[in-house]
Amino acid sequence: MIRLGIVSDIHYASAAEQARGNDYEFRGLKNPLLRTMLHFHRRFVWLHRPFDHNHLLDAFIRRAKDCDYVVANGDYSCDSAFCGLSDEASFQSANECLGKLNDAFGAKFFATFGDHELGKISFMGGRGGMRLENWRRATEELKMRPFWRLDAGSYVVLGVVSSLVALPVFEPDTSPAERKEWEALRADHLNQIRTAFESIKPNQRIILFAHDPTSLPFLYFEPAVQSRLGQIEQTIIGHLHSKLILWKGKLLAGMPRITFLGHTAKRMTTALRDAKYWRPFHVRLCPSLAGIELLKDGGYLTAELDENAVQPARFKFHPLPRKPEANT
Repeated sequence: MIRLGIVSDIHYASAAEQARGNDYEFRGLKNPLLRTMLHFHRRFVWLHRPFDHNHLLDAFIRRAKDCDYVVANGDYSCDSAFCGLSDEASFQSANECLGKLNDAFGAKFFATFGDHELGKISFMGGRGGMRLENWRRATEELKMRPFWRLDAGSYVVLGVVSSLVALPVFEPDTSPAERKEWEALRADHLNQIRTAFESIKPNQRIILFAHDPTSLPFLYFEPAVQSRLGQIEQTIIGHLHSKLILWKGKLLAGMPRITFLGHTAKRMTTALRDAKYWRPFHVRLCPSLAGIELLKDGGYLTAELDENAVQPARFKFHPLPRKPEANT
């Protein structure tokens, strides 16, 4: 058996991000109604104190030390400036987070891109967005690989950049001056994905890692991917933080796109409109390490892969307590 440790949405906070305060997201909103709504959402639903969970990464590293390989599925900083790694404080967070994982697991470690590495417009307030500088810092300074492949017995494990694959949805988050270069990066990335899927043998099974499921409908219509859909045993996503959000996403699959409630509503409903195409990918969520405030359902996954692919992969969820463990 080959054992994978899987972690997602770590949202590590460097000292520079912590200095901005846990109320960073709503403090600058001028509209008092929006400020109150976002404060309520943070306090009771999503995550009350987003900068207070660094210890969960250390707990994961201790528990995953015996895994043959470890995969992190995106979102390494808190992205508190909403513009990804081009913000120095967020870059420090991602650098510290990935540094800990690389130090612990070395060549056994694989990392995918999350949407917060590349930046996106904030949930409320219209701040931030995608920046090409984020791509440069991720690939050159953090040495992240946009596309990676791990051959593990009869399994092929692949990692893709969901924000690139789903760029037509994220295009409004980009600057018009940078869109052609983003489109060129996307075209190159899709060519890598096509080549990889075309090379997969009929007896091999696929485990796919894509941070944001918004990318899956775009992959569905790629002929090279579609020809291997029957071999995709599981697609591991992050981004949604909780099984509750995944359940709601599946429930709302096919809903019409809403264009009159602002940027975020348009982006989310565009993704949900095509969520019916998630099904052939056999989606499995790796929740965030901290989970959401409503359920406190954070943790990580492990997977056991039969090298001969006689038995399907066996996944297990491991909850993590919010409070720091003793002697940490």
